[in-house]
Amino acid sequence: MIDSLAALLAPITPERFLAEHLDRQPLHIRGTAAKFADVLSWRQINRLLDMTHIWTSTSLKLVMDGGAVPAEQFCTRATSRDGAAVLQPDAKLVQGWIAKGASVVMNDVDSLTPGLASVSNTLEAAGLGKAQANVYISWQSHKAFHTHYDTHDVWAVQVEGEKVWNIWEGRADYPIAHPAFRGQPQAHHDQARGKLRGTVTMQPGDLLYLPRGWYHDALAEAPASVHVAYGVHAPLGMDFVNILSERILYDPEFRKPLPRQDGSNPAKFALTQRAGLLGQRLSELSRDPKVMEVLAQFVANYRYSRGGYDMLAARGIAAPSAAAGGGEAPSFRVMAAGAKPVRRGAEWVVKGPQGAVVVTPPEAEAAAWLLARPDVTEPELAAKAPAVDAGALLGRLAAAGLLAPGA
Repeated sequence: MIDSLAALLAPITPERFLAEHLDRQPLHIRGTAAKFADVLSWRQINRLLDMTHIWTSTSLKLVMDGGAVPAEQFCTRATSRDGAAVLQPDAKLVQGWIAKGASVVMNDVDSLTPGLASVSNTLEAAGLGKAQANVYISWQSHKAFHTHYDTHDVWAVQVEGEKVWNIWEGRADYPIAHPAFRGQPQAHHDQARGKLRGTVTMQPGDLLYLPRGWYHDALAEAPASVHVAYGVHAPLGMDFVNILSERILYDPEFRKPLPRQDGSNPAKFALTQRAGLLGQRLSELSRDPKVMEVLAQFVANYRYSRGGYDMLAARGIAAPSAAAGGGEAPSFRVMAAGAKPVRRGAEWVVKGPQGAVVVTPPEAEAAAWLLARPDVTEPELAAKAPAVDAGALLGRLAAAGLLAPGA
């Protein structure tokens, strides 16, 4: 589980990132497939999508070759858990569009699982801003989005497949989520992006950082690609203006009416004087220790409220142990694509990145089955191969680097 900025950026140090890359330039970090194995997996994607009532046409979107699929074409009318009429994604309709190559976008997922939340919590704990996450699932040769920039820093975590990103030289000048920026035509972006800075091939375990406003686009190269895009919204100078706007409620100078205008020079001069007085007062308030204390607290606490529930502890009741049952069996994610048991004389052997595992014939059959899957749980393996000690086999394969704890 990602639990620190150092773990997220490894092998780059946080000090180097903050000095050379934050708000300055993109950064691509290669990682092992196990690095983000517990952030998200195909198994967990299906599990989340099966939670039908948490998805609407806003939280789940489909994009086909650069254009949004109309909600009416993959949703049906339903009643939400709050009793409101909504358009709810329909599994058959969604999968029909997926068969055609439509990309799937799962919005605002950063609080849905511990793995997804771990990266958001890490970014926020480092004081980088509010971290919101979307999942992007795309298919080979189908581009979901044209060249664009985002109005926040992007931290892209690759969890499945491969995706090639084009990173352009152009950067918009600190855009925000406002129609003045979001309404720009594609022709503007295609010109403003400039020359191609370079391409990045993202593989499982890789991390890509893009500062706010940096132009980019991406295309899946493997049959399927999944990445989690963490959008980090830093506090802005405009937020300070909002704090001042609350403070001036208690200043009578700002509650007074402005000088009436009748077109005369004295009236215009009076308005200019009043504006100057108010500007001076704002300057004084900007240096007020109490205002600065509020601003410092605002910046320090600029993060989303996420998690924190422990209902048994609230009642002073000890939580049941894992051995007592309950909960879902943890999964193991296959790390070595294409690995399989081979016969070496009288023995069967499975080679892994950290060594070879000698297995019995029944274990070889079980290993061949599980290594052909994206992930597996101990109960699944035990049901498939009852003659094999599932836990022991999984442990040996994990020790050899063939498996890693999954989401």
